Formats: sequence, C-alpha cells, structure tokens
Amino acid sequence: MKRIIITLLAIATISFSGFSQEEDQDQGSVIQTYTPSKLLKKGQWDIKWFNNLYTETKDLFGPNGDKQSIPRNTFFTSTVDVFTGVSENNNFNIGLLLEFRSNVIGGRDALDVFSFDGERGSARSGFTSFAPAIKFNPIKSVSNFTIQTAIHIPLVDNEVEDGVFLDQKGFIFQNRFFYDYSFAGGDWQLFSELNTEYNFGKKEDSFANNSLRLTPGVFLSYFPSSKFTILALVQHSQLIDAGNDFSQDFTALGGGVKYQLTDVLNIETLYTSFVRGTDTGLGKTFNIGLRALF
Repeated sequence: MKRIIITLLAIATISFSGFSQEEDQDQGSVIQTYTPSKLLKKGQWDIKWFNNLYTETKDLFGPNGDKQSIPRNTFFTSTVDVFTGVSENNNFNIGLLLEFRSNVIGGRDALDVFSFDGERGSARSGFTSFAPAIKFNPIKSVSNFTIQTAIHIPLVDNEVEDGVFLDQKGFIFQNRFFYDYSFAGGDWQLFSELNTEYNFGKKEDSFANNSLRLTPGVFLSYFPSSKFTILALVQHSQLIDAGNDFSQDFTALGGGVKYQLTDVLNIETLYTSFVRGTDTGLGKTFNIGLRALF
C-alpha cells in the first residue's frame, strides 16, 4: 500500500500546465504567444481541463530497491483550473483549482478507471481537493517570470479504504515558478518550471505530512507553424523528509503536441515515462487537455 500511495503522489507532480493566449496576435498564435509565464489582462478568463492517466506494472520497491514486476495499478486524475485577470496593470490573477480522481489496483485493466464502479478492495473515485490560487509577476521588468501560489484543501475522509488509496489527506502549500524564453525567429521556445509543495497537517492523517517536494522541469517546444507545436520535456522530483523516515526521487522524460483549434480553444496531448528513481513506480502517463482563453 505504501508503494501505491507514494506512486500516486508522484503522479500529481507531473501535471503540466499548457499554453494560453494573449490578445496581441501580431506576435504569434495563442499557443505561441501566451505561455504559463504570462498573466491575464483584466476581464480575461483562462479555463483548462487536463486529464492524466498513469499506469504501472513495474516499480522499485523490491529488495534493496530492485526493479520488480507487480499487478497493474492505474490512477486517473482530472483537473479543472480556472483563472481570471483582476488588476488594471495586468500583474495579478486569481483562480480556483478542482481535482477528481479514479484509481484501480490489483491487476485490473487500465481503462477500468472509467468504470467508476467503486468495487471494494480494487477501486475508488471522487472529488479529492480544491485550491484557491493567485498568480502574479514579482519583477515588473521581467514580464515572462511569474509565480502561482495555491493552498490545496483535501476533501477525502480517509486516504485508504479497503486497501485502496484515493488521495492524500493533508493540506498542500504549493508555489510554482514559471519562466520562458523565445529564441530568435520564433520557431523555438524554452519553458522552465520549479514546483514546490509543502505538505502539512496531522502526522497520523497522512504519511506525507510535514514533507517538502521539489520538482524542476524543462520543456523545449518547436513550432512547425504558428498553430502547431511539438515539445520534449524532462522533469525530476525529490521528496524530502516525509515525516516517517521515507524519501523518494524520480526522473521522467516525455513529449507531446499542441494544436490551436480556434482563436479561443487549443488541445494538447502528452506522454511521459518514469525512467529512473528511488522508491517509486516505473509507469507511464497518457495525457490530454483542452484549454480556452477568452
């Protein structure tokens, strides 16, 4: 069970925030111009629905940290992030983050997460947390550097029921630092993120309370056209002092594509693979997201 809990929390760190838009279309398309590092203007709305399916049949919880085969475990996370601009000088946004999860374990098929059957001992699902959030630019002279701060409030009564873990029962103080750089010519773009999560609450409520997770990531995008991008990514995550003499790290590699469907709506797909780590699963994620900005 400890393996399942740790793996699921690791998945949460892989959630990648896609591109939005800016009203000034002369500089490029929506996905090309407005990255997560950019803030919304007053009255603009940014709504993203992102879906992450993680499935594993191997992990590193064997003797001496050896890789071992396990019955398939699958965890599905669906999030809705809503932000709007509220300041006259376009340097402050407010938002709300919502999260729904469906997990199946013990060798069930990966797509069983969409059955939502709650089968005792192998499946659980439900809304698990919400988070009020703000996003701001701390340095006016560096407009492509922003910070997103959120407090995640748990909605689960128990982390584990009938041997099935759903989500962490603990509060998370999260800060995400965003920065992007566009190369000359506009065909290449580099986006970087540092995600920090401090887990807190009663020690008996969650194994992860009183721990810190650090997750840096780098994303390189190539634009064959202004409405289409191909990206590659690398992320590392480090869990420091989980409060029960447990630590963990993992590295993930992946790639994906994004396409501008309309002036308002774009779609993205993303694939990642956990390639190494300590006390972690070695699974893969399949992701799809829709984003609207108006």
